[in-house]
Amino acid sequence: MTTRRLTRTARRGSLACSVALLASLAALSSAPQAFAETQPQATEPAPDFSMGTPEGLPITLSGSYLSGRLAGQSNDLDNAATFFGEALLVDPGNPFLLDRTFVLKLANGDLAEALELAERLKGEQADHFLAGLMLAVEEMRAGNNAKAGEYLSDGGRGPLAELAAGLLSAWALAGDGKTDEALERISRLNGPSWYTVFVAYHTGLIQDFAGRAKDAEANFRDAYSADRGALRVVNAYALSLYRNGDKAAALKVLDEFNAMLPDHPVLVATRKRIESGEKIERIAASPKVGAAEVLYGLGAAIGRDGGEELSATFLQLALHLDEEADVAAVALAGLFDRMGRFERSIQVLSGVPDASPLKRDAEIQVGINYNALDNLEEARAHLSALVESDPSDLDAVVALGNVLRSHKLFKEADEAYTKGIDTIAEPEAQHWTIFYYRGICRERLKSWGPAEADFRMSLKLSPEQPLVLNYLGYSLVDQGLKLPEALDMIRKAVELRPRDGYIVDSLGWAYYKLQRYEDAVKELERAVELRPQDSVINDHLGDAYWRVGRRLEARFQWNHARDLDPEPDELPKILEKIEKGLPEPGEPPAAQVEPKQNGG
Repeated sequence: MTTRRLTRTARRGSLACSVALLASLAALSSAPQAFAETQPQATEPAPDFSMGTPEGLPITLSGSYLSGRLAGQSNDLDNAATFFGEALLVDPGNPFLLDRTFVLKLANGDLAEALELAERLKGEQADHFLAGLMLAVEEMRAGNNAKAGEYLSDGGRGPLAELAAGLLSAWALAGDGKTDEALERISRLNGPSWYTVFVAYHTGLIQDFAGRAKDAEANFRDAYSADRGALRVVNAYALSLYRNGDKAAALKVLDEFNAMLPDHPVLVATRKRIESGEKIERIAASPKVGAAEVLYGLGAAIGRDGGEELSATFLQLALHLDEEADVAAVALAGLFDRMGRFERSIQVLSGVPDASPLKRDAEIQVGINYNALDNLEEARAHLSALVESDPSDLDAVVALGNVLRSHKLFKEADEAYTKGIDTIAEPEAQHWTIFYYRGICRERLKSWGPAEADFRMSLKLSPEQPLVLNYLGYSLVDQGLKLPEALDMIRKAVELRPRDGYIVDSLGWAYYKLQRYEDAVKELERAVELRPQDSVINDHLGDAYWRVGRRLEARFQWNHARDLDPEPDELPKILEKIEKGLPEPGEPPAAQVEPKQNGG
């Protein structure tokens, strides 16, 4: 079991690419970059917007421009595109506004509007690479490969543009049956070291498309040697080996990847096809699919390196060419997730084809995103349906349980985890998390015996898990149980994660419960340094200061804890201590509340 396969798809599903990619991004647009640093001024008389927008507010150049910049800085592509579009209406001759509006419309998926702007840009700035790229994609969609090649003929400026143009040009040639010309075009791509895997991979795909299966296998092998962690390369190489009659070698390639990243759904599906003896056709079924693969590979790599906006443009174009490109959809959705645009992510994930091996993972992520939007009922209903359809899908089970647990619905979460655990015939190391999560629920439900059993099962399956060591050790200390063993667990957790403030806090609190107050102060001061904004840790340090006679500092820490938005049931305890201090050992405090768990 894995807790989130979609995340792994987005991170490792693309071809390898160096951070040097980012150095070439500026060359993709030819608009004057200095213009971005100042408020634009109209280059011609503005149209009359005295009637205002539909919302009743007048459109102004400065207002729309500044709103667009603010939206862009917040990764809100939708509003950024809208505001820059408004600014462009006011100042239609402004090259910077034209460029920004086009790029934002494309990144946001407003493709019809982006296409109109691309045509304008290409007419006004013949070397605008992204505009030419979109126009080339549009021609390839229509089957006009020669015309697409014309739009790509200048190659762009910078390594990224040159690679994209070269590979797409090659696919356009292959689409017209000009295989040798296509391969010769790719062979001329000489650039940074990260070119290697892209060049070898797409050489193999074009050869495979042309029926040159043995030549394709050799190039897939070269790509695989360059990056054994690239999902698409691994998948293509395994399929190529199988099609060329070496089933054992194909399965070995899959086994090696599985050892690094277990049970990736795409490769699980490939393994089933190979083991069943299924006849497998060309890997890239058409030039459009091959070209979409170029855009996906580059877009996903750029997104990992931090170029979210440009990454979105490439991924949107990949999906425009191939609506069935499931990995491109997952990568684009992951990009929206990282930008906090969960509604857009849901829209993209909902378009993953039903037949895709990534469909179920996409649906799990949809449920998680509903929860991120504070829509608990939709998240619960969506994930519950997935669990009911297959309780053995532990990814779905854990997602549902975690959503419920995050809302403190511990009984329902316990039931969800249990439904998944009941399908496990023989627990293995990767199952430690589900027992840990259920243990948390049972501890919160004050069912300590079953909770402890789950924590100990989790440690049996994976003994070096600092989260479990910390939680079990902290719980035992807080109840005054098995203190020597509990202290050893927490010390081990600190050794494994010395920079984790919550775990260091647990060690300090263990010393406090053992009345080793000087040791407690030392560890709790370090925990506060690591997590200065945590109310619980500051509260704990205040308690330790009080016990060693540092009363002013104790009240300072309690006041600080009070101001850090503590849990509602913690606040009376903190206020009582600020007013009266701590009672003497053995004397109950006036405000009786349950201690808050850390690290869960």
